Amino acid sequence: MASSLADFISVYNARGRLEGEMLKAFLESKGIRVILTQEGAAAAIGLSIGPLGIVEVLVDPENADDAHALLVSMKQGDYEDSDITDIEPDASANQ
Repeated sequence: MASSLADFISVYNARGRLEGEMLKAFLESKGIRVILTQEGAAAAIGLSIGPLGIVEVLVDPENADDAHALLVSMKQGDYEDSDITDIEPDASANQ
């Protein structure tokens, strides 16, 4: 396990904090520890576009291959729920 931030490996450059947080949640749900980093000024003012909006997704070196494989699978749609449109709304929720 990495002992300092310098030991972590970047596996993805997210476009903004929101995308970074979603990827972090996904990888952590698979048991992979994640740290997000962003240039300080961009984080302070909430930039999510351009070079300053990039949020690096960092993982322990021993989890880098697994994290990369999971991200590739996710990008290919392996984790999409095709049945989500088949969910009927709860009729009692509208009353």
